[in-house]
Amino acid sequence: MVQVERLFKDEATEEKGERARMASFIGAMAIADLVKTTLGPKGMDKILQSTGRGHSVTVTNDGATILKSLHIDNPAAKVLVEISKVQDDEVGDGTTSVVVLAGELLREAEKLVATKIHPMTIIAGFRMAAECAREALLKRVMDNKEDPEKFKADLMKIAMTTLSSKILSQDKKHFAKLAVDAVMRLKGSTNLESIQIIKKPGGSLIDSFLDEGFILDKKIGIGQPKRIENAKILVANTAMDTDKVKIYGARVRVDSMNRVAEIEAAEKEKMREKVQKILAHGINCFVNRQLIYNFPEELFADAGILAIEHADFDGIERLALVTGGDIASTFDNPESVKLGHCKLIEEIMIGEDKLIKFSGVEMGQACTIVLRGASNHVLDEAERSLHDALCVLSQTVNDSRVLLGGGWPEMVMAKAVDELARKTPGKKSHAIEAFSRALIAIPTIIADNAGLDSADLVARLRAEHHKEGSTAGIDVITGAVGDMAERGISEAFKVKQAVLLSATEAAEMILRVDEIITCAPRKREDRM
Repeated sequence: MVQVERLFKDEATEEKGERARMASFIGAMAIADLVKTTLGPKGMDKILQSTGRGHSVTVTNDGATILKSLHIDNPAAKVLVEISKVQDDEVGDGTTSVVVLAGELLREAEKLVATKIHPMTIIAGFRMAAECAREALLKRVMDNKEDPEKFKADLMKIAMTTLSSKILSQDKKHFAKLAVDAVMRLKGSTNLESIQIIKKPGGSLIDSFLDEGFILDKKIGIGQPKRIENAKILVANTAMDTDKVKIYGARVRVDSMNRVAEIEAAEKEKMREKVQKILAHGINCFVNRQLIYNFPEELFADAGILAIEHADFDGIERLALVTGGDIASTFDNPESVKLGHCKLIEEIMIGEDKLIKFSGVEMGQACTIVLRGASNHVLDEAERSLHDALCVLSQTVNDSRVLLGGGWPEMVMAKAVDELARKTPGKKSHAIEAFSRALIAIPTIIADNAGLDSADLVARLRAEHHKEGSTAGIDVITGAVGDMAERGISEAFKVKQAVLLSATEAAEMILRVDEIITCAPRKREDRM
């Protein structure tokens, strides 16, 4: 008997057909179940504890943040983590929804595969259903771009809806206003760089405020002007430390103490020349990313110039962007360096700390949101929540289509998809029906997380939606079916569309898998 050659190396494993599919379904559903409890206004938070040094702890209910921190072995689960990341980068919110929807689609697909429907048939059905669901949403969008007052009200509603599932839900009105004001200043750009968020522990969340202008988390040096009007700012990244010979490994041999003094004097002279060059730009504020030693600081103070050192990279990049200057590192030709401008630089106090505020900056869009809170964990989570709201708002300013929230879009889509299933002949109709069941899972989970009777509520919601033009959704506050238009619960169309399409694509990708091949682990060689 001829020994059949083995295809794989020792210890490499392969799983075929059913088993492979089983593994992917289970992994994906496990991930979906993990973040499922964070969905909706009554969703719970997770504590993530790292195993690294310092055991840092994160408390969050932001889907993307939770999934990013997991170390996952299952390939299908990784696909879901990826889609949540993409959702976070693209539109900033809906990270939990997209994973939950993909998980539910796979849960339904698993049942279909068990009844011997081919995965390709299921995929074809899902595709038709997703397209149909998107059409249904498009028919029901509201667009108030023409009416600024209404549009601003829409933005407030969207911000409040986004924040209601986060830590900021208690003061959501306050924060929604902060976020809307900040985004309105951007005048339609989705570049959130010019909104800076500073976190200062102390005070409570409600003490957070929006400041027009740019705040740098630095103190003003000793003996320097505390207040400068019509500032001309030179933003630089250059070494301002005198007493080092800057060539590594350089050794200087001297035969007497006088020589040491001479070297020091030469160094000082070099520094003085550099400062002279900087002064030649005609500035009254110098911001440097690196250290500024006492001697140059003294020279700047004598010239009446405000010198700020160690403005870290984030700060300095933003400062250059906001004041309209360039970051300079050589100072030989002042005419080619673009200086930053602002009307006033002054020192302000927030809590215990002094900060420097640049107001009246070149780029009118810029502003700073100062977050206050009880502890760093609270602040971090507040920042994540606010970031979600800012992303969604900036996307909505561009694409001003708005939908109602609270499970309403899912019911609208489910209804349209159900109708499609009735019209479609053949096995595909099962897949389309399954898609509609997966959509309904989202309002079900929202109700479950609020501790309500989901089966009853969703059935009632479905009945409501059989009337034309219904605006019913789940009102988790009263625990009943409520009118979403009255409650002012809105979501951005762009977020919903991204959730729908990404989840369908991810589910499709996992469904297509019929074989998982795992490499053999690398062996350590004994190097003796």
